[in-house]
Amino acid sequence: MADKANSDDEFHDALTGETTCEKEATKSQLNEKEIDEIVEKQSTLQLDDDEEEGAAAATVASGGDGDQEVKQPDGEISLEELRELEKHLSVEELAANKEKAAKLKLEGNELFKNDNAQRAIEIYTEGLNVCPSDSSKERAVLYGNRAAAKIKLESNKSAIDDCTKAIELWPEYVRVLLRRAKLYEQDDKPDEALEDYKKVYEIDPGQPEAREAQVRLPPIINERNEKLKTEMMANLKDLGNMILKPFGLSTQNFQMNQDPNTGSYSFNFNQNPS
Repeated sequence: MADKANSDDEFHDALTGETTCEKEATKSQLNEKEIDEIVEKQSTLQLDDDEEEGAAAATVASGGDGDQEVKQPDGEISLEELRELEKHLSVEELAANKEKAAKLKLEGNELFKNDNAQRAIEIYTEGLNVCPSDSSKERAVLYGNRAAAKIKLESNKSAIDDCTKAIELWPEYVRVLLRRAKLYEQDDKPDEALEDYKKVYEIDPGQPEAREAQVRLPPIINERNEKLKTEMMANLKDLGNMILKPFGLSTQNFQMNQDPNTGSYSFNFNQNPS
């Protein structure tokens, strides 16, 4: 299990060590743990349902003869477009693009460290636009780091989307699973958060946050569900009274009893309720 727990860091070390240029650059670059420390400082931020997505706003690039290429949020080209472009590239060119994406990741990390999250998002996006479509882990890291930058800008909903993309590419990406779980909690989605924490625990039972969340969140979810049930029953009662009123009846004329063995309900009519 310890090997899985450390897979993120080992992978990043391998990625950033591919070229001599990158080895020299990493001496002053931000590593993933430092990114997490900065993101952790944003943990008290509240989500704003009306937030402007900022970095996640869709952009449109004009092409020749008035044609327009519609890009995804953040200016990211779609995976289908990337694959189409790759059909015209040689093996050497694809390798060069992979190396360029690695350098862009390092540049984005440096911008992130220097509190230029907006520019970091743009650089991570540039990396995604050249990183080969079959380089799943490299693309997952770019999405995960871009999510971290978006958290700094309080674009948490867009950050959740990036975390999801990263996890789809790398299901055992523990660091980003934890990142998304915390975002879900801030967005008042404890069920989704608990699912992510459970996945983390399956991958690495030694993760303290995952263990703690599996004890802390179930009571919160149960309390929320009970509150919703009470509200639903009150609304049903109001609706029932509105329907029964023309007949001189109300919900008080009906007694609801739950069978302790099956959990099902039965109704008894009472002409003269007390």
